[in-house]
Amino acid sequence: MVAIVDHGRPARAIHPLHAVLLAASLPLFLGGLLCDIAYSRSFEIQWSNFAAWLIAGGMVFAGVALLWAFIDLFRAGRRRGRGLAYFVLLFITVALGLVNAFVHARDAWGTMPEGLILSAAVTVTAVLATWFGFASFRMDRHVGHRMGDPR
Repeated sequence: MVAIVDHGRPARAIHPLHAVLLAASLPLFLGGLLCDIAYSRSFEIQWSNFAAWLIAGGMVFAGVALLWAFIDLFRAGRRRGRGLAYFVLLFITVALGLVNAFVHARDAWGTMPEGLILSAAVTVTAVLATWFGFASFRMDRHVGHRMGDPR
C-alpha cells in the first residue's frame, strides 16, 4: 500500500509482520507489570516467575522489531527522522527490558521494588514505541485532498 505525501515521494504503510512483532511485545510487557503488582501484594513466588517469563517473551518480540526498525533506517533514505525517533524509543524499550530481565533473574524477594519500577517503565516505553511506530508509518488520507485527488 502506498500513499502520496507532500513531496511526491511515496509513504509506505508498516509491513504486517513488523506490525505483529511490534504489537506483540506490548501485552507481554503489560502482563509482566501486572504479575509484578500481584507479587507485590501477595508475595506468592509464582507471580515473579510469571513476570520473568512474560518479560523474556516481550524481549523476543521487541528485539526482532528493533532489528526490523534498524534495517528500515537504512531503507528510509531522506525520510529518516520519523524512523529514527521510533527506533530510539524501541531501543530504550529493549534496553530497559534487558535490565528488567536481569533484575527478575534474582530470587523473588530480590526483585522488589526494582522489578516493579522497571516493569512499569518498560510498559510505558513499549506503549510509546508502539504508538509512535504505528503513527509514523500511517498513511495520511487528507494529503490526497490537498493535492487535488478526489479520493
